[in-house]
Amino acid sequence: MILYSWNVNGLRAIAQKPGFREFLNNPKITILGLQETRALPENLSPELAKPTGYETFFVNHEMKKGYSGVGVYTREKPIKAQLELPDPKYAKEGRLIHLELERCHFLSVYFPNGQRDETRLNYKLGYYEAFFNYCQTLRKTKPIVACGDFNTAHRPIDLSDPEGNADNSGFLPVERAFIDRLIASGYLDAFRVLNGDVPESYSWWSYRAGDRRRNIGWRIDYFFVSEELKPNLTRAWLEPQTTGSDHCPVGLELSF
Repeated sequence: MILYSWNVNGLRAIAQKPGFREFLNNPKITILGLQETRALPENLSPELAKPTGYETFFVNHEMKKGYSGVGVYTREKPIKAQLELPDPKYAKEGRLIHLELERCHFLSVYFPNGQRDETRLNYKLGYYEAFFNYCQTLRKTKPIVACGDFNTAHRPIDLSDPEGNADNSGFLPVERAFIDRLIASGYLDAFRVLNGDVPESYSWWSYRAGDRRRNIGWRIDYFFVSEELKPNLTRAWLEPQTTGSDHCPVGLELSF
């Protein structure tokens, strides 16, 4: 299985940029999880809404059009699909798609950004808790593969300026503690498990002039898999050379 996750920062916008359609139509991709799609399915062209060979799922913010949104393109037919977390408090912003597959649960998630104010930070932390509880429930039946924009860099190695961002949302101790908790509970950061502490490995760069070229970035996009799948991990990688968004795709290969 070749899996990808990509915060596209606007699906309709990135579809107009060179290379995206070729990326989407790569026959090797089994599942592609997208975040920040910011588009209703009815506003997508047919080749984006349902490309040949894929089954597609989309969920969007109930109130704010053009905000957040998650999509999944899958060549493996799911047993069932769940849109959003079951907790109604966290089920209105277009942030999660869960597919039950034959061998695992696949989740594409776009976590809230806590940067705006304390209210949003608390919402982000609450979302983390609800997501963790949901995964723990699902894990009783099948292993977990969770991917997406977690909006948090885990360790100092995961961003260019950890000292300068110590008080900023995205690198606060309380946010990083959630990832610590995931790992302590048996969820593996696939990229680090397979590649070790490779420095300067980032998945997001500010649009400020030169940041991406100089690789001033953050690694905030992940694949976490429950440890039952460790024997199945083959490859995990980042694709900073693939442009079109302020994030790059992250990939995972599982062998069964």
